[in-house]
Amino acid sequence: MTPQPPPPHDIRLTPIGTVQSPLTDPAAAPKQGHEGGPEAWLVFEPRVLAGLADLRAGDDIIVLTWLDRADRDVLRVHPRDDPANPMQGVFSTRSADRPNPIGLHRVQIVSIEGARLRVRDLEAVDGTPILDVKPPLRRALGDAR
Repeated sequence: MTPQPPPPHDIRLTPIGTVQSPLTDPAAAPKQGHEGGPEAWLVFEPRVLAGLADLRAGDDIIVLTWLDRADRDVLRVHPRDDPANPMQGVFSTRSADRPNPIGLHRVQIVSIEGARLRVRDLEAVDGTPILDVKPPLRRALGDAR
């Protein structure tokens, strides 16, 4: 008897908000937020506001985004888009271009205004969909939340 492949997974993601940023051109955006990412707003859908209740200015958070302008067919890249760097498999890089372009951004909350969080060091461009927000792991403190 031939083993059957597992059934395909049907994964559906629903954005919970949108990035409002002065960055509009992905090619001009910094590669990482700490490399000059400006302050930007994370604007959340009303249906998720209860989930923001315990966040405070000064908190570090991880923002997961859908890099909607990425090329999903790319499997090899020059790291940092620099042709001087040898080609690498995309999964060993931070390239936005990849089969499932999920962005991972560590930012700090500057202020909170209702459904909007002002954050610093975000390299995502204006209009980028937000998928989730999580606290960073705090292994040194024994707090994995």
